[in-house]
Amino acid sequence: MRLGVLDIGSNTVHLLVADVRPGGRPLATTSQRTVLRLMRYLADDGSISEEGVTALVAAVTEAREVAAAERVDELLATATSAVREAANGPEVIALVEAALGQPLQVLGGETEARYTFLAVRRWFGWAAGQILLFDIGGGSLELAAGADELPEAAASVPLGAGRMTVQFLPDDPPGEEAVDRLRRHARATLAPVAESFASLPRPDHVVGSSKAIRSLAKLVGYPVPGWSGIERMLLPRAALGSWIPRLARIPASARQELPGITPDRTFQIVAGAVVLHEAMRALDVDELEVSPWALREGVLLRYIESLSWSAAADR
Repeated sequence: MRLGVLDIGSNTVHLLVADVRPGGRPLATTSQRTVLRLMRYLADDGSISEEGVTALVAAVTEAREVAAAERVDELLATATSAVREAANGPEVIALVEAALGQPLQVLGGETEARYTFLAVRRWFGWAAGQILLFDIGGGSLELAAGADELPEAAASVPLGAGRMTVQFLPDDPPGEEAVDRLRRHARATLAPVAESFASLPRPDHVVGSSKAIRSLAKLVGYPVPGWSGIERMLLPRAALGSWIPRLARIPASARQELPGITPDRTFQIVAGAVVLHEAMRALDVDELEVSPWALREGVLLRYIESLSWSAAADR
């Protein structure tokens, strides 16, 4: 069957269409994104402005039309932190559901971490052993760790790249003082999370997923051979730290000329780099490797798993 996953995030409304079968690997056919950066539309009371809601509904309507044109059998629609935490979240959800013509699944932060961890586990396989995962979105940072498909520990903290840009780095380019304020805030926010993860076994693999981390890996990381000829990207903490002052001095309009920095990430990449660097420092990580699979693939895989069990029960 053909499935669609609609991920309504803090940065984008992203539709992934894939052909799936019980027990099989999802084969992506279409990927369509609308860049929103919903954090720009947050009012002082934490609600999404009327302009932001209008843009969101338009993007969802377009995604629904693409899904119909692609003859999607079922659309799995999810929303993450920007909608989840908005002061007018219930009203926004009702409007999105009306545009979709179906219910919207609003994921909690830890659930988001668990779906992403499932995708990473399936990509790296059981032989990867203990995995520690970092995933940076626009509104939140998710962390998860464990040796199985469900993580032993999962956490979500409001350190997303978009949220931190709005709160701490509104100027372009941001000054050193603003970057230092964000760094201190990230350290304080991550301290209890790092303490709770400290009792877990040392990870065999540290993995980063999300567009922000992939962009940073292309900028500061390096490729190594992977399985079956697939190239892997590694991102060292030291190289990331050395790039942060340079990124902070470059205007957003010029950052997109750098390797890996796309126009939709150029405003948020400094905050994303600071948060990732502090997360790696807090959990004593020197280097991470990048996963091409993340939340959307996790949602797909969980659904395929339910199909597999249903098909087995019917035989």
